Amino acid sequence: MAHVTPHSLFTEFDINLFKAGKHYRLYEKFGAHLVTVDGVKGTYFAVWAPSAKSVSVIGDFNYWLEGEHQLNVRWDSSGIWEGFIPKVEKGAIYKYKIHSHHNNIKTEKADPYARRSEHPPKTASIVWDDTYKWKDAKWMKKRKEHNALDAPYSVYEVHLGSWKKHVEENRFLSYHELADDLVNYIKDMNFTHVELMPVMEFPYDPSWGYQVTGYFAPSSRFGYPEEFKYLIDKLHQNDIGIILDWVPSHFPEDAHGLGFFDGSHLYEHPDPRKGYHQDWKSLIFNYGRNEVKSFLISNAIFWMDQYHADGLRVDAVASMLFLDYSREDGQWEPNMFGGRENLEAISFLRELNVEIYQSFPDVQTIAEESTAFSGVSRPVFLGGLGFGMKWMMGWMHDTLEYFKKDPIYRQYHQNDITFSLAYAFTENFMLPLSHDEVVYGKNSILGRMPGDEWQRFANLRLLYGYMFTHPGAKLLFMGGEFGQYNEWDFKGSLDWNLLEFEPHHNLQTFFKALNTFYKETPALFEKQFSHEGFEWINYDDHENCVISYIRKGQDPENDVVVVCNLTPSIREDYGIGLPRKGKLKEVFNSDDKNYGGSAVHNKRAITIKKQPWNGKDYSAKITLPPLAVTIFKFLP
Repeated sequence: MAHVTPHSLFTEFDINLFKAGKHYRLYEKFGAHLVTVDGVKGTYFAVWAPSAKSVSVIGDFNYWLEGEHQLNVRWDSSGIWEGFIPKVEKGAIYKYKIHSHHNNIKTEKADPYARRSEHPPKTASIVWDDTYKWKDAKWMKKRKEHNALDAPYSVYEVHLGSWKKHVEENRFLSYHELADDLVNYIKDMNFTHVELMPVMEFPYDPSWGYQVTGYFAPSSRFGYPEEFKYLIDKLHQNDIGIILDWVPSHFPEDAHGLGFFDGSHLYEHPDPRKGYHQDWKSLIFNYGRNEVKSFLISNAIFWMDQYHADGLRVDAVASMLFLDYSREDGQWEPNMFGGRENLEAISFLRELNVEIYQSFPDVQTIAEESTAFSGVSRPVFLGGLGFGMKWMMGWMHDTLEYFKKDPIYRQYHQNDITFSLAYAFTENFMLPLSHDEVVYGKNSILGRMPGDEWQRFANLRLLYGYMFTHPGAKLLFMGGEFGQYNEWDFKGSLDWNLLEFEPHHNLQTFFKALNTFYKETPALFEKQFSHEGFEWINYDDHENCVISYIRKGQDPENDVVVVCNLTPSIREDYGIGLPRKGKLKEVFNSDDKNYGGSAVHNKRAITIKKQPWNGKDYSAKITLPPLAVTIFKFLP
């Protein structure tokens, strides 16, 4: 047996914090760390395996032989195995061979804290250490302004493997290539943030990254960890924030992953009613176990600390909150109060958000949560879960249902397009048109639009214009900005060739202009989460299928009037009530010729008259273009 030197990075304080579930920087202790002991360079390994009778490090440096390098178990009942192996260098490939007390089982596991993994389908971990020198100090200093709740938030959701392929070599673009192509594109399109679908290492491409096995390792499909940092650095240098999709709700059963890690239910809940997802055939974390809580919160902190992430979009929160999520009667057990809420998961989420905002007050956490659970984006001290924002799934569903209807029938469904304002300020909502809406036979967003080609594109511009003037932050899945025609296919690339056709090119031009207008119009974001930022003019003109409202910022001089004509009919001399005198000037029109519209405009400033209308003291007569959103500014 080769020599494993007793050595530890853990202090007694670390151990106490770990056991109490309060150690939020475990990545500094666990995993593989290049160190020097008594003048000898090598690697220190540490892994949590309390049910093991022995743990060996096996790898390319010992011919994968069990017992060559056995780790030492700590004396303090922490269940931590550790040791220093001389001359094991950066780039060494390894796993843990764990011999369990349970049924004498032996397993080979990847390192839960590995900073780099082998390229799938290979599954081993790689000893890694990078000394990346960040160049985003300017962004980090001022990112509080970019990530604030009163700042513009227009997010481009991206799946790195299918945004664009290297055509000649039929492969993924690397992190380095994306740092040019993707960053330049996002900047050109005027998005404020990008959200990456999970980049943590995952074995199975069709999972899109939502079945994670390497929580601390960016996927090796696209390059080295420092190359991922380079991509983030380039985003920041171009004033683009980055949100990472994060999956604390479940993990896969792959043999090398976290499942049944030391022969026991270590990371997953031992009761299958709480520990197994029937829908996703995956395991659920044991949120009541302190060491598991520390693992997950440490992982969230890791991506902000080590990778400068500006936020986390937390996946499948609803599945965590409810014990009966996707379960029939008899398949779940009520909590101690007889309710369906998962109290341990709720406690975990609160603790997670408190720690994130305490350590990084200039980031955001965003919950993908589809139920009416109260207070998701309210502070923990007010009884909420403490997220910064929550996806507005109800708005997404109602809006897409409305827009797919032929305009002739829309008058009977006015409530679908206005109902969201009844609850728009109960949470800090983000309006998502995400990847989930363009898969599994749902059609692309463009493919849902009714009418001939001109009407489909006009409807889509109208939908986006309505979305960007509706209170809340915005998120659009890649391809939606130029009218991707087919459903998303993770195996291929977006159909960039569509931009050779005028309607798609014009839509992309429109979206760029819409993003710019949104970013330059304070009334659309300064009070986006407050009822003070919105005032209806008319929501019940179902006969004409028109809705109109005012968006307000800090300065009343910046208020804008938004009118959506949801039919293909041009409406002249359409009356709208207004709260003050002066004039109206058209400042944005989705029917502009440059966007593929019919160029129906309000070319001159419109005088507001002292004539009551829509319950307001003043009114004006305007022209409404077909299937278009028109935005006006007040003039003295």
